[in-house]
Amino acid sequence: MQMRSSRVLSKMRQGELASCIKINLGCPRSTEIAAMCGFDCVWLDMEHVPNDWVTIEHQIRSAKIYDTDTLVRVARGSYSDYIKPLEADAAGIMVPHLMSLADAKNVVRQCRFHPIGRRPLDGGNSDGSFCMIDIDEYIESANRERFIIVQIEDPEPLDDLEAIAELPGIDMIFFGPGDFSQGIGTPGQWDNPLIAATRRRIAEVCQAKGKFAGTVGGPGAVTELREMGYQFISVGADVVALSLYYKEMLKAFS
Repeated sequence: MQMRSSRVLSKMRQGELASCIKINLGCPRSTEIAAMCGFDCVWLDMEHVPNDWVTIEHQIRSAKIYDTDTLVRVARGSYSDYIKPLEADAAGIMVPHLMSLADAKNVVRQCRFHPIGRRPLDGGNSDGSFCMIDIDEYIESANRERFIIVQIEDPEPLDDLEAIAELPGIDMIFFGPGDFSQGIGTPGQWDNPLIAATRRRIAEVCQAKGKFAGTVGGPGAVTELREMGYQFISVGADVVALSLYYKEMLKAFS
């Protein structure tokens, strides 16, 4: 018995681009449709969306049917908020609003097994095949095949950016322009030059330090972001797709 390998990590380690779509709706069918369409990863949210753990577990399972990774953006909280998605066999987690090097070190300690961190050890859930994976194999596989993302969406951690990118146990730094625009005092003003400069700096630091860079962007921005050095791009959301479809259908009645 072996742990499922991460599709996202496999592609990025080969220098390829990994595709992602955000799922806000608390329904395994929504996740399954996205996975069926061929995305490498679906992003489930527990920071802004009132999903419960059982729903997340079912969504993770529905994506795995099509060998699609799930990324869960966790709520900031205790270690159990971070590791429960991993134990439900999410391929990765994203910790929002990372604020400092000390904050990053704490994430690693809570989310990585020995010898990198001190993640609490169980193995009796889906990621450990319910105790059917040898414990040494479980620890080694989890450290190798599960990705930890920290999200830079505030100006405060930028002074520590290089040091954060040097930490073992963190796979990706993900730039969130939405909250970053608010953090620099210009909410929603995407033409603020500091946003573009920070987006580029994160990609450059990740390349220099051997980390992956991730961000959000529309389909028209994918080529530019890839050329900048981003290997993980989330291109949209299910709620946006549905609203656009519904508005298009309503045109028939006007």
